Amino acid sequence: MIPIKYYRFVFSFMMAMCMSFVISGALTYINLGLVDGFVGIWMIGWGKSFVVAYPTLLLLFPIVSKLAKTICKE
Repeated sequence: MIPIKYYRFVFSFMMAMCMSFVISGALTYINLGLVDGFVGIWMIGWGKSFVVAYPTLLLLFPIVSKLAKTICKE
């Protein structure tokens, strides 16, 4: 198992993978429709979007977490 001190990195990695997968697929479909080679084009787009999504999540995670804690009070 991965130690809890790496939670931020693991969470960001998994969230970036999921979000970039869904968004790249949706945008590929919106822009191209179901063309020949759709899945290959989607996977290329997913790879490129993940490279952007992961570091972005790492940078924004602490900021968004603080903002959410400010907005949500018990």
